[in-house]
Amino acid sequence: MPKPNNKSLSVSKGTTRSDSVNPNYRVKKHALRSVEEYVDGIKMGDRTVLSQAITLIESSKPDYREIGEEILDNCLHMTGNSVRIGITGVPGVGKSTFIEAMGTYLTDQGEKLAVLTIDPSSTRSKGSILGDKTRMNQLSASDLAFIRPSPTSGTLGGVAQRTRETMLLCEAAGYGTIFIETVGVGQSETAVHSMTDYFLLLMLAGAGDELQGIKRGIMEMADLIAINKAEGDNLQAAKRAAREYKNALTLFPPSPSGQKTKVMTCSALNKEGIKEIWKEIESGISAVKKSGYFETRRRSQASKWMHETINRRLKESFLNNPEVAKKLPELEKKVANGEISSFSAASRLIDLFSD
Repeated sequence: MPKPNNKSLSVSKGTTRSDSVNPNYRVKKHALRSVEEYVDGIKMGDRTVLSQAITLIESSKPDYREIGEEILDNCLHMTGNSVRIGITGVPGVGKSTFIEAMGTYLTDQGEKLAVLTIDPSSTRSKGSILGDKTRMNQLSASDLAFIRPSPTSGTLGGVAQRTRETMLLCEAAGYGTIFIETVGVGQSETAVHSMTDYFLLLMLAGAGDELQGIKRGIMEMADLIAINKAEGDNLQAAKRAAREYKNALTLFPPSPSGQKTKVMTCSALNKEGIKEIWKEIESGISAVKKSGYFETRRRSQASKWMHETINRRLKESFLNNPEVAKKLPELEKKVANGEISSFSAASRLIDLFSD
């Protein structure tokens, strides 16, 4: 008996899938420029050249980093003329919205602004979203603004390893104001505080116990506390939170700068209070410059950076040592199995490195 011809059950072959959208397309890798070309481009404010130089600084390849550091050495005489401002706050406080509102206000005044945003990297994949540019659409479109997201790459405290070097390159490119945005409240604040001239803490009202939401040490570091989202139904709560913070700050010891920490309210979404906050920042910077604290702090920071760079270089040299790299997996396994103490294992590795 012949089989029924049921075409509704037949499957067509479909189209042949090509290997790529354009099989002839090849990704072009840009050739490395000379150090002089990078320095000249940075001096001229070329953002493409600046980005490429920062990429060299952030590279995990030693030869690329060496070129980046040579570029930085040749740019040092053009650095130090900016105002460095650290911006932090609890997750969800609206840091990106605030930075865009403040940054737009500054660029509208003709100021050149660099925004260095630190994105947390995955501890598993080491990847990072680096999405801050997408959250600052208006600011990123300005020719006077340079936004550079950088991954933490597992760095303790949430600050990218090369943030200081990136900041100096931005100064050499003529950016007079530099914002450094941290991941959030945590150990990163100490690191950012050690590389900036002014420290701004953004807070929310109505999110629980106002004075228990952050560590006392972070409030002590802050030069200004801004209660964001002071709008609509939250306006009265923001004003109440501001009073509570002002009262709490009276219990803290005087700041080394001699300046009192101010508390203000703002609505970054509605761009309210932004101008007033910037005027307060300018006033604070002007005061510490007159007192001499500004330069004293800068010199202290430079010394601290040197010691931190020594620590980082020693660690890199230690982990890249062939004998250490060969023995490390074995000793890690023994420590995990309880066959040897972590202290003894570390001593053996250090002995191998020292020999």
